[in-house]
Amino acid sequence: MNPIHVRIENVVASTALGTELDLAKIAIELDGAEYEPTRFPGLIYRLKDPRTAILLFHSGKVVCTGGKSLKQVEESIRLVSAKVRKAGQKVVATPKIDIQNIVATSDLGGELDLNVIALTLGLERVEYEPEQFPGLVYRLDEPRVVMLLFGSGKMVCTGARRPSDLSRAVAKIRDELQSAGLIARERQPAPAGSPKPASKAPNRPAGVPARNAPAPLPARGPSEITTAPA
Repeated sequence: MNPIHVRIENVVASTALGTELDLAKIAIELDGAEYEPTRFPGLIYRLKDPRTAILLFHSGKVVCTGGKSLKQVEESIRLVSAKVRKAGQKVVATPKIDIQNIVATSDLGGELDLNVIALTLGLERVEYEPEQFPGLVYRLDEPRVVMLLFGSGKMVCTGARRPSDLSRAVAKIRDELQSAGLIARERQPAPAGSPKPASKAPNRPAGVPARNAPAPLPARGPSEITTAPA
């Protein structure tokens, strides 16, 4: 099989800039900040480069979402920390960043029979109710992530804490399906210039972590990880 490319779509991370932040004052100083405490207790600030969304809370807690790599997350928090300090707030010099979730997509390169996969992997390991959600939900114990498999062979991986978790999870599911003969022949690439069919994102099944909160502006230059065939 050809190498599988894993594309990071969103990195969600948290940190703390201090013990208390004056969000009303910060909202005045940060151009474009969104702060409506009657609707949401946090301040939302969207960066243009890198294109991420930052949530600031009165407690000093910060959430960064929309990054395509750990580097973008670190850069975003560094930039916002400097802006908050410039707004007259006391912030820690080097905030500790904790990765909460990494969402990535991949493609097995061949079509999948999700009914057969559900029976083969065992109903105790998967959730598949096509009437409610077109994908098969497969929960791995090691690494501890959730995989969404679709009949087209495309996959979504969520719940990872490290990029290495993504590579391991994709390699594990690929090897398991390949050894059981559950991956159909590889799809032929579409002819050059062929239009791509429009796709609609399916509803998220219950129990699967949200991919983006809140929905950030699209980021540039997605990160990719290549998993070599076994």
